[in-house]
Parts: sequence; C-alpha cells; structure tokens
Amino acid sequence: MTDPDVVVLRQKIHGIEGSDYAEILRERLPDREVALARTPAEEREYLSRARVATGFTAEEDDLAAAENLELFACVYAGTGHLPREAFEEHGVAVTNASGVHGPNIAEYVVGSMIGHARGFPRAQRQKQRREWRSYPTTEVYGSRVAVVGLGAIGETIVDRLSAFDVETVGVRYTPEKGGPTDEVVGFDRIHEAVADAEYVVLACPLSDATEGLVDGDVLRTMRSDAVLVNVARGRVVDTDALVSALRNNRIRGAALDVTDPEPLPEDHPLWGLSDVTITPHNAGHTPEYFDRVADVLTENLERLAAGEELRNRVF
Repeated sequence: MTDPDVVVLRQKIHGIEGSDYAEILRERLPDREVALARTPAEEREYLSRARVATGFTAEEDDLAAAENLELFACVYAGTGHLPREAFEEHGVAVTNASGVHGPNIAEYVVGSMIGHARGFPRAQRQKQRREWRSYPTTEVYGSRVAVVGLGAIGETIVDRLSAFDVETVGVRYTPEKGGPTDEVVGFDRIHEAVADAEYVVLACPLSDATEGLVDGDVLRTMRSDAVLVNVARGRVVDTDALVSALRNNRIRGAALDVTDPEPLPEDHPLWGLSDVTITPHNAGHTPEYFDRVADVLTENLERLAAGEELRNRVF
C-alpha cells in the first residue's frame, strides 16, 4: 500500500461530505496520493503513514503513532479545540481555515443591511397578511458603518461595502495595525465608533476583551435608527440589554446569525420582535467551503516542499 501524501479525515460541513473534499484535492493534486479515511481504524492507519492530514481534529493517541506527519490542516478557522501540546510535542505544524468564510459572511452582512434598509422583513409580514401598504425605507448608500473586528471576515465586509460609498470605522484589539476602514480605533473607543453609525457590524472573535462588549451602555450610545448585525458570537452582545433596547426603540433593529443562548429557545423574546431577523448560525454556509479550504492546503503543500512559512499557521 502506497503511503498517502494527504489524508482527509472524517468530516461533514454545511451538508458536504468529506469525500467531496477529497475529490477536490485529487483534482488539484494529480501527482499526489490523497486518501479518504471513512472509519476510526482508517484514520489511525492513514495518520500513521501520511505527511499531511486535514480535518476537524486528531486524537492524541493517533498523533503519537503519526511518525511521518508534518502538517495538520484544520478545516475550521478556530483551533481552540485541538490538543495543541500533542501537536507541538510531535513536531506537527497546524494551520487553520481563516479567510474561507469571508465572501459568504460578507454577503450575509450586506444582505442584512439592505434588507433592513429597504424594509424586507416588514414586506414579508405584509405579504403573509396580503396587505398592500406603502412604508418608509432608507438606504445603505452613504451611511456610516462601524465594523468590530478586522480579521479576514471584517476586511472582506469592508471591501464589499466599498460599492455603497459608505464611511467606515473599524474597531480592533490592536488599532496600531490599521486596516481598510476610513478610521481604526481600539475596543476602548467603541462608543466613539458606534455613536454616529447607522450600522454596527460585529465580526470579531469571542475573547475576554469582546465578551459582553456590546452592553446596555454601548446600546445607549448607538443611534436610535441604528441596526446591529452580529456574525461574531452571541456572547459579544448582552442579550437582555439588546431586548430592552429593541423594545424601547433605542435602536432600529438587529440581524442576528448568532445568539446567546444558542440555539435560541422557542419562548425567547427575541423571536417576537418584528425588527429583528434571526438565522440559525448559518451565515457561513456555502457550497464553496471545501474549495476554499483546498486553496489554502494546496498552497501550503508547495510552501512545505520549499521550506517556506506556511499560510494560516497557528502553531
């Protein structure tokens, strides 16, 4: 049996099978042996012989026997679930899938902004009632947008918004890094960032610095006609404070792909607020996911062969 160059571990993302990912890699890498592990036993066997593995995670016991493994390409952007010490102990580099969600989540954000500006949620409610009644709308064009988090997703959001001639302010942990927005500030200046923004977009990771970042105080600073769009994590927002702000017209609305708690209970008050759109944490869903993950991995195989720094290396 030939030792595989790459082993695709068992996985499903957005309803797409790991076998589809393996087929994509075979098309990209015709000169390399790509193996698909379908059972735990096959994972252990292939990991013991492969130079590169890609998937959600790998068990510590399997890593101990993975004598040839040089790279683990995680198909998630987050790697906090991985046994980091085990990877480091066995000298295995780890990369993530940072950036693969940029196009699809940016579309979700822009779509949410347009939907709220043009009153699409209200139009849907009126349609269900067969009610022909005009209503006022606004525009995204020329507005001010605060984007909290300027990683790969935040930067793609800003890029897509450039067509709308908006004014942008970015909020990030290290403002000295700058960014693609017209202005960049730190988390300590979030009130300045949101005070004049018609749209506040949350695209930051959950951390000690961002948990509860958008609390009742920040919501009071936001404009009464502002819309909050959250594609980060539910706990970045104080949910009780958000419900209160919406009920009392302190902000105009919210588009939530993530909530706290999650899943959102059937009896939660957010469900009953007409100015809130809710999706079940699926802004990242795209049939292009494995294609984009494959872009990162194929590039890194070339870099690995050349002894160059790996793209998206996390440890």
